[in-house]
Amino acid sequence: MSTLLIFLVIYAILNLLAMAAYFSDKRKAEKGEWRTPEATLLLWALVGPFGAAAGMSLARHKTRKAKFKLVYVFLVLHLIIIGCLFFFKVF
Repeated sequence: MSTLLIFLVIYAILNLLAMAAYFSDKRKAEKGEWRTPEATLLLWALVGPFGAAAGMSLARHKTRKAKFKLVYVFLVLHLIIIGCLFFFKVF
């Protein structure tokens, strides 16, 4: 299996888990259950910003909190890093 394919699979899984974390926290909020700490959600956003942004948007969750604007900063940073990896032909 190529390095690029392994990277893409792992990256997709991390983003899906990030999205699931946001959906799970939204469900817990609606049911009045114990919530996922915001620091944990932001950590998920750091490793899977595309999934976190999708989760925030689709679940309409944490969209008004100022610190969750970091999700979009992380997303841009990931785009820059991915662009650099391809530009410098790491893969």
